[in-house]
Amino acid sequence: MKWSFRLFTFSGTEVRVHVTFLLLLLFVASQSFLSGQGLPAAFESTLFITVMFICVVLHEFGHVMAARGYGIRTPDITLLPIGGVARLERMPRKPSEELVVAISGPMVNVIIAAAIYLVFGISAAINPGYDFLITGHFFQKLMVWNVFMVLFNLIPAFPMDGGRVLRSLFAMFMEYGVATRRAASIGQGIAMMVAIYMLLNHKIDPMILLICFFIFMAAGQEAALVTQQEATKNLRVRDAMLTDYRTLAPDATLRDGVALLLAGTQQDFPVLDAHGGMQGMLTRHDLISTLAEKGPGQPVVDVMRPCPASTQPASELTQALEILNASDCTALPVLDPSSGELVGLLTTENVGEALMVRAALMKLRT
Repeated sequence: MKWSFRLFTFSGTEVRVHVTFLLLLLFVASQSFLSGQGLPAAFESTLFITVMFICVVLHEFGHVMAARGYGIRTPDITLLPIGGVARLERMPRKPSEELVVAISGPMVNVIIAAAIYLVFGISAAINPGYDFLITGHFFQKLMVWNVFMVLFNLIPAFPMDGGRVLRSLFAMFMEYGVATRRAASIGQGIAMMVAIYMLLNHKIDPMILLICFFIFMAAGQEAALVTQQEATKNLRVRDAMLTDYRTLAPDATLRDGVALLLAGTQQDFPVLDAHGGMQGMLTRHDLISTLAEKGPGQPVVDVMRPCPASTQPASELTQALEILNASDCTALPVLDPSSGELVGLLTTENVGEALMVRAALMKLRT
């Protein structure tokens, strides 16, 4: 994710923090300081927010470890002001497996809250107006925070944990695509109702409004992704890959890349060695940004992205798209299984065009 930097890597999963999270810490510290409580209160508030997000990281690792049990890797977790986002390679398609993965995160918070209660014997009145920035009562606030995380994440608003639980239950009785669209519609409906309620009652909370926007957009995107996966179910990579493409040699410069970019509609250029082997990919974004910094004489090998992921012409298109979505490259190399040479490129644009052609032909037959 852009504007994020790495904190550490644990068990193959990189934990990153977005710069806006640091702005949140600065905002909380300044609010506590300006309230007249001074530096000690600012330090305590900042420390509590940090520990809160440690609980968020543990929550996300609950999902990560559960997914790993089903052979699903998680490249990274990113901390945002609205919470954590674990980027799983894919979601399990079996409803029972998705249920386990979805519920594992909130269960971590249940364990943390229960541990604080058992060790310290703390009790608290939990209500929506609970003030987490009051001074003192550190572990009481931490216990309440984890209880709130459980309750909040189990709201059936897809793609939150509760929404994924809802989809897994729907998928036990209907097709996966239908279950996804139904759960997404419910999630978008909840987000809209909360936003409308705040607007009508003049009780606008910027953070909640941001979360509503995130839920609405993310639910629509995932529903569209599943619809695309359904449409590509019976297709192979060779049915949608780009075969008319231009490549660059390792000794090429950005000047050569610019010439190819302006000569056609291709935006990503494979860099091949003398034997046709794949070395990397020069993307349009990297080309333009580096051109402005280092000029047209910069060698492409210093700018290209490594693209370790690849696919083959006979592979299922649905699986290839999952690999493409998890890749840092915007075009997935298609390699000949016998020679290892590049025979095509798979891009979301080309897949979309292939699906439009397929839909038009099906309409013609009917």
